[in-house]
Amino acid sequence: MPIRILAPQEAAKIAAGEVIERPASVVKELIENSLDAGASAITVEVREGGLALIRVVDDGCGIDPGELRLAFERHATSKVAGEDDLWRIATLGFRGEALPSIAAAGDVEVVSRVAGNDVAARVKLREGAVLEEGSGAAAPGTAFSVRRLFASQPARLKFLRAPGSESTQVASVVMHYALAYPEVRFTLVADARTSLQTAGSGSLADAVAAVYGSEVAAAAIEVVAPPPNEGEHGVRGVVIEPRLHRASRNYIGLYVNRRWVKNRALTFAIEEAYQGMLPVGRHPIAVLDIAVPPDEVDVNVHPTKAEVRLRRERTVFGVLQRAVRRVLCDRAPVPTTSAGLWSAAPAPAPPLVLRTPVVQPRLPDQRQPSPEPPAAAPMSERLPLLRPVGQVGNTYVIAEGPEGMYLLDQHAAHERVLYERYLAAVRAGRPEAQGLLGPQTVELSASHRALIEEHADAFERLGFDIAHFGDGSYVVRTVPAALAGDDIGGHIAELLDRLQRDDGPDDWSHRVAASLACHAAVRAGMTMSDAEQRELLRLLEEAESPRTCPHGRPTMLHLTSDAIAREFRRR
Repeated sequence: MPIRILAPQEAAKIAAGEVIERPASVVKELIENSLDAGASAITVEVREGGLALIRVVDDGCGIDPGELRLAFERHATSKVAGEDDLWRIATLGFRGEALPSIAAAGDVEVVSRVAGNDVAARVKLREGAVLEEGSGAAAPGTAFSVRRLFASQPARLKFLRAPGSESTQVASVVMHYALAYPEVRFTLVADARTSLQTAGSGSLADAVAAVYGSEVAAAAIEVVAPPPNEGEHGVRGVVIEPRLHRASRNYIGLYVNRRWVKNRALTFAIEEAYQGMLPVGRHPIAVLDIAVPPDEVDVNVHPTKAEVRLRRERTVFGVLQRAVRRVLCDRAPVPTTSAGLWSAAPAPAPPLVLRTPVVQPRLPDQRQPSPEPPAAAPMSERLPLLRPVGQVGNTYVIAEGPEGMYLLDQHAAHERVLYERYLAAVRAGRPEAQGLLGPQTVELSASHRALIEEHADAFERLGFDIAHFGDGSYVVRTVPAALAGDDIGGHIAELLDRLQRDDGPDDWSHRVAASLACHAAVRAGMTMSDAEQRELLRLLEEAESPRTCPHGRPTMLHLTSDAIAREFRRR
């Protein structure tokens, strides 16, 4: 094929693909433009995950009517006057690529009024070409609407997730900028429902309460280090006491000069500061902004400006880690474990080996009606009768069978048993639900609220009775038996975190069942009695698909009698 120069429309769509990956990318670019315009209030509205509509309205300085059309030309920007400015970027947007990229990906309408002007300027574009221009009435500021995103790019649509998942991504963007700019009033409306609203009071504690709930805000510890006159690198924000933690790193909000970024090294610095304070596999909650001289940070290393390069990354790493560690040690002494409870005692107590029943309470017994048994598994899937021999590292069960030795992952095997049990109960219309002694109110983040609303039917089929109670609160009356316990809010948050990470089947009943099973299954490191090992093997033998957990990991390894004999040179 001969070399040729791409047509402008083709080049624009390629450039758009670099900047605009999904609806959340559009929301991020438009929010950054609104913040650069000095907005004190920003409203984001999305429908169908942003594919049908994205509207971002602000009360910023607006765009001059004579420059509105120019704003959609590639590399047109008001934020860079010359080459030297590229090394001292002090704004969120600067490339002049966002608006033309968005216009190449969807139908765009912009209405903008500069304060002092009597009327607003208006322009409509499709595939980057101007369709209409005019004027009209509008409040000072800018209203930017995008419809039919990627409608002309079906190949890109194939790589997007379901609308609910895209809404969650949008909510994450809005949440992070609401935390970075607590003086700005943010409102997020998803499919006609307000899922997030901040006060814009300037208080980070207020923003944290709106995004993560009052319980998290009450556990916030302020970080200010070093004071402005003690150095050129500073850290400001809050970290949350170690007693509150999450199953993913999504709750670590990291900013450089108030720009939301992803940086593995700096995220690791925060987690290192919590070393010894969190259970294994858990992650902290933090909102931290690092002040770096503009000429020491390169924000132009990623098409979506999601990553930055720091000239003295090791120095910043040390400042951040020391600042967080110092306030944690002052306010939250390193905990020790005793009898399975977190405490702050100065002398560590030896860990208690768990010898209480692990599997039995959650497995069918004769005191409770069992769900309808699943259909018999094909002979190729059926396991032979197995006899437990013992455990390895309190994680793997050794079993003997007629065909050799089996090594079972106790967590994965129990997951498979519980997963099929939950789905059998759903099919029978009898979810294993447990009513609470009294209704409990829990506060959920915007992304969690979007997940609950999007898949309400699936949660109900698995035994949840949870209803919106106002703002970010939900009232819970019934939960699946697997979540019963003291910390209902924490259990629900952990389940929703797991669902956000899980790219399982589109059937959300299966996804919720798999997450419930993962939550309730016996953990690695837990001691199981002989009776518990036998019961687990018996139930796994009856499973429809006993060889993998719901997430596809193997439940067992098989070493045949012949292989064992060969290893001992008997054959």
